[in-house]
Parts: sequence; structure tokens; C-alpha cells
Amino acid sequence: MLVAILYLVLSGTYLIVVPFALYAYLQKRWYVASSFERGFMYFMVFFFFPGLLLLSPFLNFRPKRRLV
Repeated sequence: MLVAILYLVLSGTYLIVVPFALYAYLQKRWYVASSFERGFMYFMVFFFFPGLLLLSPFLNFRPKRRLV
């Protein structure tokens, strides 16, 4: 039973918690990141791709409308 709970916690962390935090981080730092930080962002997106794919239909990070 302990192993099943451990699997659920680890898979929830991998598929939900870390990708959501990564989305928030990417939204905040995307346009001001250094080249090293951008490489790290690409690695994290590659590593957590399944979770990002699961969350993508529910999150909307489109740019805000311009006020003319």
C-alpha cells in the first residue's frame, strides 16, 4: 500500500505540480531570460513535456490585448 501511495504522489508531482510551476515560471521570465536560462527552460520543457501536454488545454497564457 505504501508503494502505491508513493507512486501516486510522485506521478502527481511529475504530471501536475511541477508542470504548473514551470508554466508560471515561463510566463514570468520568457522575454527577459538570459541565454543560459533559456537553455534551462528548454530542458525543463523537454523533461516535463507529458505534464505540460496534460495541462495545456486548461491554461491560457496568451498575451494581453494592446490598449490603443
